[in-house]
Amino acid sequence: MTMTSEARAAATLTGARRLVIKIGSSLLVDAASGQLNRAWLEALADELERCRARDQEILVVSSGAIALGRPYLGLTPEQRRLEELQAAAAAGQVLLAHAYQDILGKRGLRVAQVLLTLDDTENRRRYLNARSTLQRLLKLGVVPVVNENDTVATHEIRYGDNDRLAARVAEMTSADCLVLLSDVDGLYDADPTANAGARLIPAVTEITPEIEAMAGTAATEYGTGGMATKLMAARICVGAGCATLIANGRGLKPLAQIESGGPCTWFAPRGTPLAARKQWIAGSLVPRGVLVIDAGAEQALRAGRSLLPVGVTAVDGTFQRGDAVTVRNAAGQDLARGLATYAVDEVGKLCGRRSDEIEELLGYRGRDEVIHRDNLVLLD
Repeated sequence: MTMTSEARAAATLTGARRLVIKIGSSLLVDAASGQLNRAWLEALADELERCRARDQEILVVSSGAIALGRPYLGLTPEQRRLEELQAAAAAGQVLLAHAYQDILGKRGLRVAQVLLTLDDTENRRRYLNARSTLQRLLKLGVVPVVNENDTVATHEIRYGDNDRLAARVAEMTSADCLVLLSDVDGLYDADPTANAGARLIPAVTEITPEIEAMAGTAATEYGTGGMATKLMAARICVGAGCATLIANGRGLKPLAQIESGGPCTWFAPRGTPLAARKQWIAGSLVPRGVLVIDAGAEQALRAGRSLLPVGVTAVDGTFQRGDAVTVRNAAGQDLARGLATYAVDEVGKLCGRRSDEIEELLGYRGRDEVIHRDNLVLLD
């Protein structure tokens, strides 16, 4: 029996191992008072508690710092110069982080604040640092609350909306599902505010030019994004093997609405997050060096394990941490490609040594592996 689009969306949400939820300013901030919509966040916190109870890992990408900071500093919505927005963000981020810590903490959920810029997700080393931090927080059972670092961003590097930031976070953490909570039910074939006959598109299996033309450019009073940015976010996630849901977050408990078959738009992923990441490593990155390994390490890689320094016999190239490298056996056969955990000079010091010697050799305690298995692809 074929699943309906609503049932497929519900199954995607409840079955996700790792879930990213993006919350817009218009949902968090009351338009009349400029204050936190506490009742809404309390209800969402109940939903996050329910997700964690079924062993789902949760990341929240939250707007709202600027919207909360403006009235706190006595700024008006018309005061929108970059330094004014950054000042509002600096003040509002404290208010926002405290609200999440207070409200989620009452439900036994620990929270960590993570501030990112576009450059953090485009620069290879910073990307890996951010990815490692988020992965560790999730392993510790913490709910990361991510926002754009508006206090240091400039016009040239700002996302300008948190939809695409949420997509980058989902891609970075190999999430299974991204939920973009909006002020509409999903993607329509026309602007629903101007066309009473606009029809909701319940499922998108391919983002075509026709689908893109439906997005429009409307923005809410508090948010800078519109449906166009949500479609850009969906495109990023689809390519990363992550399903995307656009749903209305105006009512209390929007996740429960999706789970009960409520209206939304579901974007089908291409493959799985891990498969997409490994395809990217194998086919999109230019290797910057070569690691030669012994027979024991080759056997370990073929068994699906990580590459440890004890199995590396030689290193060549000019690579830095996070660059792609080729893994080669003693016979000269290219076995794999992966992302190096250490730079070339550091790997040179670690060749043939045990992982418990890393701190002594490098002066700091790094990761146990030269290439983690999640960042490694066998070539044959």
